[in-house]
Amino acid sequence: MKFMQLNRRNAAACALVCAAFAFGGAPAHAQDCGSKDSIVIPTHNWSSQIVMSHVIGQLFEKIGCNVEYTSTDSQAVYEAVRIGDATIEVEVWEGAFAASFNKALDKGGIIDAGNHAAVTREEWWYPAFVEEHCPGLPDWKALKACAAKFSRPDSGGKGVFVDGPVDWAHDHFVPMIDALELNFVMKNVGGAAALWAELEAAAKKNEPIVLFNWTPNFTDALYGGKFIEFPARTDACIKDASWGVNPKAVRDCGNPADGYLKKAAWHGMPVKWPAAYKALTRVSFTTNQIGTMAVYVDVDEMEHDEAAARWISENEEVWKPWLYAAQ
Repeated sequence: MKFMQLNRRNAAACALVCAAFAFGGAPAHAQDCGSKDSIVIPTHNWSSQIVMSHVIGQLFEKIGCNVEYTSTDSQAVYEAVRIGDATIEVEVWEGAFAASFNKALDKGGIIDAGNHAAVTREEWWYPAFVEEHCPGLPDWKALKACAAKFSRPDSGGKGVFVDGPVDWAHDHFVPMIDALELNFVMKNVGGAAALWAELEAAAKKNEPIVLFNWTPNFTDALYGGKFIEFPARTDACIKDASWGVNPKAVRDCGNPADGYLKKAAWHGMPVKWPAAYKALTRVSFTTNQIGTMAVYVDVDEMEHDEAAARWISENEEVWKPWLYAAQ
C-alpha cells in the first residue's frame, strides 16, 4: 500500500512538472524574465487597448516579470517607447498612428515587434438604423446629399460628424471634408466612452448619427452598421491634387480599408527582458478576440484587469504557445 501511495505521489509530481515543460519551460521564477525592473506598459483611452495591455502584462507576470501600467497619450507614446520611458505599445493602428510610429522608427530606439492577425479599419461609421434616414448609404455621395439630416441645433444647418478626442489626431478629416465638399462639421468628444454615449442616445431616439469608429470593436455585434465608403486611399490622393474627384485638392479620399495592427517595443527590451520580448513577438490577436475584450468592458461592464483575467482564463490554448515557447 505504501508503495502504491508513493507511486501515486510521484505520478502526481511528474504530472505537474511535465505540464510545466509541455509548453517549453519550467514554472516561472523572477529570474526567467531577465531584469527585475518593471516592464512599463502604457494604456490609452479605448477599451480594447487597455484590456490587451493587461492581458499581455498578466502573461508577462506568469514568466516572472514585474509589470507597471501608466496612462499615456496615444500619439506621444511612440516617443516614450523610443527613449525607454515605456517598454511596449500593444496596439499600433495604421490609420491613426502610422505617422507617429514611423517618425519614431526613423529616429531609432523603437522596434517593430510584428503584426496582429487582425486587420483594422478606422473611418466614419453609422449604426444600421441610419440607412432608413439616408437611402444610398454607405456611399459617401448619399451622405453628402443627406448632410442636413445629421445637423444639430448648434451646427448652423450642417451635418455633424462626431469624432473622438483631439489627441487621436484626426486632423486629416478636416481637409477631407473640404476636398469632398461635405456640408459637415466635426465635433470632438472626450474619449471612447463619450462616443458610445452619443451613439446610444441617437439609437434610443432613432436620430441619424455618423461618428468615428473602428473595427475590431464591440459595436459590430451590438449595433450592426457600416463604414462610409469614401474614395479609396492612395498615395496620390495625399500628394497629388490632380488625382481624384476634386482636381484642386488633396485628401479627397478616406482612410485605409485594411490597415495593420502592430506591436512596438523599446530597442533595449530584447536584452533586458528577453523572454518577454520573444513572447511579445508571438502575440497575435484576431479581430474576434479583440472585439471580445471590448465587449467585456463596454457591454459587460467589467474592470479592465478583470476582463484581461477572464480572457486569459478562457483562452489558454491561444496564449500558452506565445508565452512558453519564449522560454
